[in-house]
Amino acid sequence: MKQVYKRTETFQENMVSGFCPGCMHGTVFKLIGEVLEELNIVNRTAVVLGVGCCGLAMEYITYDNTTSPHGRACAVATGIKRANPDTVVYTYQGDGDLAAIGLAETLSAANRGENFTVIFVNNGIYGMTGGQMAPTTLVGMKATTAQNGRNPKEHGYPMHMCEILNQLTAPTYLERCSCNTPANVIKTRKAIRKAFQNQLDNKGFSLVEIVTSCPTNWGLDAMESLKFLEEKMLPEYPLGVFRDR
Repeated sequence: MKQVYKRTETFQENMVSGFCPGCMHGTVFKLIGEVLEELNIVNRTAVVLGVGCCGLAMEYITYDNTTSPHGRACAVATGIKRANPDTVVYTYQGDGDLAAIGLAETLSAANRGENFTVIFVNNGIYGMTGGQMAPTTLVGMKATTAQNGRNPKEHGYPMHMCEILNQLTAPTYLERCSCNTPANVIKTRKAIRKAFQNQLDNKGFSLVEIVTSCPTNWGLDAMESLKFLEEKMLPEYPLGVFRDR
């Protein structure tokens, strides 16, 4: 029988995923692994993992990794990349990690044009820490810290990180993708590859935002969460390239 798929060398043997059913973290890490293999950079790659569900990857991946203090992934990545310029460095962060407690670190690294890659998973809510409202939580969307739904007068409006970073001069590449359909998975893979290639070409700061689902904390099953993502999340966070130079 012809083999049509082989697991990448970036995953541990006999691993069992700890991600919830319907979560897209596994898909994103699979795409990252494929790109690292394709570019032949697995052995020179280091990832700085954000706190929360993102940090589960330390149990699965075979290449160098560290977990930063909450929100500080871009600061840690800056240190690693400057001390080891030949290392391919990327951060893997959720919306609470990158856009809330890590907002200053994210903006500062982007503003300096640091030559590393950021993979930003936006599911509109804090995951592992308990379903709290995140900077990207939609207006009216319920969370454990917004039981009646996000109220702009009390909580402000959802933050759009690609649009915010696009106001800065230094970033090289900003794209928002999703993994809700096979076609979008293919587009996300291409975006991830481009972001890593930019780093190899010393072009500077690249960020790929991936709009995903969180069935557990949305209180939906996997199929319902896909519908919510398509009908509610994507109108708020339109997909596309915001900068490419």
